Amino acid sequence: MSFLPNSNDDIRLMCNEIGVNSVEDLFVDIPSSVKNPQIQLPSPLSEQEALYSILRTGNTNKKVCSLVGAGIYHHYVPAVVDHLASRSEFYTAYTPYQPEVSQGTLAAIFEFQTYMCKLTGMDIANASMYDGATALAEAVLMAVRTTKKNTVLCSASVHPHYRQVLATYAWASDISLQIVPYKNGTTDYQELSHIIHDTVACVIVQSPNFFGVIEDVAKVVQIAHQHKALCIATFTEAMSLGLLKSPGECGADIVCGEGQSFGNYPACGGPLLGILACKKEFMRNIPGRLIGKTVDEEGRDAYVMTLQTREQHIRRERATSNICTNEGLCALRATIYLSLVGNRLQELSRTNHAAASYCLEKLVALGYERVFDVPFFNEFVIKINNAKDIRSKLINNGYALGIPLEEYYPELSDCLLITATECTTQDDVDTLVKLLQTI
Repeated sequence: MSFLPNSNDDIRLMCNEIGVNSVEDLFVDIPSSVKNPQIQLPSPLSEQEALYSILRTGNTNKKVCSLVGAGIYHHYVPAVVDHLASRSEFYTAYTPYQPEVSQGTLAAIFEFQTYMCKLTGMDIANASMYDGATALAEAVLMAVRTTKKNTVLCSASVHPHYRQVLATYAWASDISLQIVPYKNGTTDYQELSHIIHDTVACVIVQSPNFFGVIEDVAKVVQIAHQHKALCIATFTEAMSLGLLKSPGECGADIVCGEGQSFGNYPACGGPLLGILACKKEFMRNIPGRLIGKTVDEEGRDAYVMTLQTREQHIRRERATSNICTNEGLCALRATIYLSLVGNRLQELSRTNHAAASYCLEKLVALGYERVFDVPFFNEFVIKINNAKDIRSKLINNGYALGIPLEEYYPELSDCLLITATECTTQDDVDTLVKLLQTI
């Protein structure tokens, strides 16, 4: 039985019922530039034909050395992560509503929360959010609920996509969002001191920020707290938590960001893993789930869902969030990865910084300009004349060199955000240099 309208009369009845003139009215918010009603689909293939077609296409692929990051990173994923995460007792689990049959999943999520608390320096972490951008937006809603204020200050050095998502949430929630300019790659702390006032709910800073630069989170915390505002520290590169002072140690009230770097592949942009953690006094305002540890009747360790403040569990108007899913498999992969890496996470983070430093050194030696001469983690900004043309030529030679910044920051024309990780070898960089010399 089909539940879709199957005649013009059905369509008219549906449109009349919901108060629109036509089906097209349902899609007026989609820009015409991305609509393509003339899509020509090929005829269907059998399973065997489809497999051969995929194999033929795959054989034409070329290996590309990626120096692209900007929120999604290429890190090595040990084989054990794939093996354990694909076991049926984990892979088939969704939301562990029944603890008596979900102890394995609940235990894994509890460990994930523990790791996130240790890395961020926070008391509590939830499990979990869609991605870093929605984690930031939910953190802001949390700060607004806590402070009863509705003005938010966000640094211009926060990832542009995160700011776009936040702007949508702010518009829908009647929140005034103001952008604090950056100066030499970091938040303009002096300007922040001038524009902050006592009706500000929170100040948002990212470290390492979108330019890869390490921010002075403690300074932002000091400025925010002077005006009884909260400080939200966010990040896109979770690997940096293994090396830098934690946001909690710097005094941040809420920490959020992207956890894809831990055991999850870039996978063409998703799925991702949002992280959200906070001080214990904000426990009742954190969205998502909290997994707790207790004992059963026989004194054995047992895990349960303790706080469930989503809109399915309580009246919608009292819910802290309407995000209705948990990136459980991504969180599981991050937990397995961190369990395997252990204390070597700091060493791995140092390797990331060393790879980026080597790449920067070689590019500067070629005569390219380093735009922000300040401390960074594994990303930096380089100015290259005719950057887009050179980048296109490098793609044809198997190199993806950074992200052009002009689209997000018009003042940074011919500037590229370049990333290096432990997967970037010295041979990769040396070959890149030779290609640039010929180009």
